Amino acid sequence: MASGKSEMKYVYLDHAATSPLRPEAREAMEPFGDVVYANPSGSHKFAREARRAVDEARDVVASVIGCRPGEIVFTSGGTEGANSAILGTVRRRGGQAVCTASEHHAVLHCVEHVGGVVVPITADGPVDPSVMRQVLAETSDVSVVSVMAINNETGAINDIEQVSHAVRGRAEGAVLHTDAVQAACWTDLRNIWPHVDVLTLSAHKFGGPKGVGVMVVREGVTLEPLILGGGQERDRRSGTHNVAGIVGTAAALQVTDQHRDSEVARIRALRDSLITGLTTRISCAVPTLPSGHGSAGTAHVCLEGLESESLLYLLDTEGVCVSAASACASGAMEPSHVLEAMGLPASRIKGSLRFSLGHTTTEEDVVKAVDATVKAAERLLAAQK
Repeated sequence: MASGKSEMKYVYLDHAATSPLRPEAREAMEPFGDVVYANPSGSHKFAREARRAVDEARDVVASVIGCRPGEIVFTSGGTEGANSAILGTVRRRGGQAVCTASEHHAVLHCVEHVGGVVVPITADGPVDPSVMRQVLAETSDVSVVSVMAINNETGAINDIEQVSHAVRGRAEGAVLHTDAVQAACWTDLRNIWPHVDVLTLSAHKFGGPKGVGVMVVREGVTLEPLILGGGQERDRRSGTHNVAGIVGTAAALQVTDQHRDSEVARIRALRDSLITGLTTRISCAVPTLPSGHGSAGTAHVCLEGLESESLLYLLDTEGVCVSAASACASGAMEPSHVLEAMGLPASRIKGSLRFSLGHTTTEEDVVKAVDATVKAAERLLAAQK
């Protein structure tokens, strides 16, 4: 029986957390559930069909990244890839691990776990290559350095080419890893890969399925595998291939690459409109990055004096899905390590919001998000009086 109530239309602006599955990926994956379901490691004809699909997907991914197909390793996601790059290097070579203070915890916690060195970042978000060069000069026996391409919270962009020059000049022979999980939608990966030794991606950040990742390992670089077993992926990552997921990853990455230029221009205009709307209509709203900086898909603002938790609750009731640059742990809102590393005051960090846009975002979504945030902020400001 109909209730008579219209269903709320949600505005999804949390693409940096996960992006909706692209139709192209869903269509590509469909036959590999109950039609071509064999294990690609088998020797019979049915298995060879599955293996052919994995090989074709590997070729597609390699063409988008600009690497050799044999340098591609399929993983379970960005976290496994980052862990493999750092722990796999240290366990194989020994030495020190180095990363920036704004890295995703998949990197930061690895470096801290092995007693590594954390490099400070600038107030605008990226690492200063000259600071990286200085830290490396003062650190002995550096075996691996990890610097993300685009920050997952603020959208700050690191100049990987300049970082690479700093690393090669001060830590010759060190493995340089970049977490490019947030980069595939906004940057041509072919411009990043020539400067690093290991690059990691996560499929669900660009419209692929969850539970699948890509680790690109330059020929000649050897990592100690984290997962042992059947020797899949040339002994670099054992485990039965997720054929459907791998095929969906390739399809999503290919369409992302094909439409990147037009999508970056479209999404950047929407992001700028969103930031302008928030900062002109909410007196306490401050953009986290300087105007024009950061990836096209991230609008990060701080509503000084307000609390993210309350803002998120009110936005959710209005059907607007966004994130705070903080994580809920043991019932307490922990301040963002990224914003702290940038030197933002606690009063600003406490009211941080991340609006992340993607391939499904429309102008209507942005208008609704701005209106809902203004409404939430006005309600909280009025309650303070």
